[in-house]
Amino acid sequence: MHPRPGAPRPLLPALLGLPALLVLLVSLGLTAGMLSPAQAANKPTPGNFTGYGFDQCLTPTQAKMDAWLDSSPFLAVGIYISGNSRACRVQPNLTPTWVSTQLQKGWRLLPITLGPQASCLKRFPRYGDDPVIIDDPGTDGHYRSARLQGRREAATAVQAAAALGIVPGSVLWYDLEGFDDSKTDCRESALAFLSGWSTRIKKLGYYSGVYSSAGSGIRQLDLVRTERPGLYVLPDYLWIARWDGVANTSTSYIPDDGWQPHRRIKQYLGGHDETWGGVTINIDRNFLDVGKGSVAPAETHCRGVEIGFPTYRTLVPGKKRPYLTLALKCLLKERGYYRGTMSYGYGPAIIRAARSWQVKHGFAASDRFTRKHWVALLSQGNTPVLKYGSGSKFVRRVQRAMNAARTSAQTPLAITGVYDATTVRAVRAWQASVGLPVTGIVAGDSWVALHAGKR
Repeated sequence: MHPRPGAPRPLLPALLGLPALLVLLVSLGLTAGMLSPAQAANKPTPGNFTGYGFDQCLTPTQAKMDAWLDSSPFLAVGIYISGNSRACRVQPNLTPTWVSTQLQKGWRLLPITLGPQASCLKRFPRYGDDPVIIDDPGTDGHYRSARLQGRREAATAVQAAAALGIVPGSVLWYDLEGFDDSKTDCRESALAFLSGWSTRIKKLGYYSGVYSSAGSGIRQLDLVRTERPGLYVLPDYLWIARWDGVANTSTSYIPDDGWQPHRRIKQYLGGHDETWGGVTINIDRNFLDVGKGSVAPAETHCRGVEIGFPTYRTLVPGKKRPYLTLALKCLLKERGYYRGTMSYGYGPAIIRAARSWQVKHGFAASDRFTRKHWVALLSQGNTPVLKYGSGSKFVRRVQRAMNAARTSAQTPLAITGVYDATTVRAVRAWQASVGLPVTGIVAGDSWVALHAGKR
């Protein structure tokens, strides 16, 4: 990886109603008492996501993660959880609390194991006590020793993941560094090892992922898929190392039809320093397209009232704007300011409710409901960090607010709930217009400005 050191089957049927993670912990010799409430609430990772990630040797401190959450383009981070051949064997920052904290803040985690490596890779073993993959084909030519190694490494990885609170349904990644795939025993034993890894990972309730060089491990896995199906068990996800500088999941080494849709990551830039929020980390850059890609759950308001529009005009007594009036009534009803009927008229009841909302949120009371009021009202609520790849109801709030804030020359946003490139551009343009740092990320200062109706 960085120059440095099919659906999963559940482990056991539901047992007496116990959650799957508790069953898994018992099976691995761990105890339910090891789980904090935060860990018990952890969701599978990385989940559904299309966007940017990074990986590094040493798990960053919480302060560094917070600085990068607010300022970097990344929402996914690779972490080394196990494997005797990893360069950073000691991970002082990687704890169950660290894992649950990142998941709660919106980070997607990519748990990595770097254990035995291909027998023809000269820089391994790295320490002398870290074994390489056994390349003896055995009497039957099935490389059973390598398969057994892979299964054992998978069991160790699952135990490490469970202890950290990384729950079943998550993807666990094996890091197989690039090797000379022209050497038969080296190549076939590596594939047998990965087959054992994938077999055991899936049986233990996780998804199997493999990271490797596009020109060796990844190419060979795809050749098994296309030319030797059934010979080896294949991973559910690929993490392609191809440092071509292109932020997508494609490579010329394999066709685009394999591990699709949404089953790929590409590491497109190798080790380099990046500084975000005043914090420098040496990283690899990745682009992810996993799960279902970035998606947002459907939402409805007031039994089907439309609240998302290309533009939001000022509401004035005596001027008919029926659909915007209905949207305002719905939004103020949801917030407890309006208790009248859901009709199209902009009359005394909704004006009183609007005036009450204005005063409560720091505006002068007015019979007019202007575009700055719309920006504030539409963005009102919780304030998570949002950036490219985010998918949620919070993104919809930002997209509606951007439409309320936009100039007539700007193209309105589709209200999808997915923070895509057009949303980034709209946010950047809005940030420039209101004097904020132009990041394309909606975080603390941007939320404050939105809630103040800045446009």
